[in-house]
This record gives sequence, C-alpha cells and structure tokens, in this order.
Amino acid sequence: MTWTKIALVPEGHSKPVGKYSPGIELQGQAAGSLVFLSGQVATDARGEMLHPGDAGGQAHVVFDRLAAVLAAAGLGLSDLVSLTIYVRDLSVNFAAVSAVRNARLGEPGPSSAFLGVAELVEDGCLVEIGGIAAAGVTLAHEPR
Repeated sequence: MTWTKIALVPEGHSKPVGKYSPGIELQGQAAGSLVFLSGQVATDARGEMLHPGDAGGQAHVVFDRLAAVLAAAGLGLSDLVSLTIYVRDLSVNFAAVSAVRNARLGEPGPSSAFLGVAELVEDGCLVEIGGIAAAGVTLAHEPR
C-alpha cells in the first residue's frame, strides 16, 4: 500500500519549536487514514502557557488543541484510537486530568497510557497528550 503524508497545522496553533508537526495524516489507497498527533500542551497561539498550576484547566486546553488538529483532517475526538498522557506530579494531578479525559471522550474510549513524568517541555506545563486517530473505521460499541 502507498501512503500519502500530510502535515496538519491548524490555524491558531502556536508555531512548533523544532522540526515536527502538530499532527500527521497518512492517507492510503484504501478508504480511511491514520492521524498521528504530536504531544499537545496548554499554550495559546503566541506560545504562552495557559492555566498555570491548574492541571484540569490545562487538560481542557490540550483536548481542545487535539480536537483542532483532528478537525484539520476532518475527524474528531471520537476517532481517537490511542492516547498517551504525560502528567507532572501524578499523585497531585492524576484525578483532575483523568476527570477531563473521561468527560471529553465517549464510549468506547481509546487505548490509553497515563504516565507521571518529572518534567515537560514548557515551563509551567503540567499535562501533555498525544495520540493516534483513525478515519474510515467503524468502532464496535460493545467490547469483546
């Protein structure tokens, strides 16, 4: 199968620092595509950190940013098939970030890894989330 790689850079996103894209869509010859989401953090279009000291507030912004990248590929949060969540001070911030994840995602939820880390790339950043979404896939509503 041949794939076409398309960079996804939604309007209003802060400019990436380094050589990466907020998301990459792989379109194949068959119906459907995969979208790989770079880790998103709670910054505004100027790169300023939002909700300092508030992991739940940052998580909402991060899910908004993920949704914007997915929208650039014609997808939404319901198309996520995998998430990787990085959180500073897991013992303090897990509950707030988990609550936002649970509120923003439907059933069935994507596979997920939730990791506590010592540092993240931006000063004041408490949450970073990346993932993979699939287009043209029908998800079963009942787990097997």
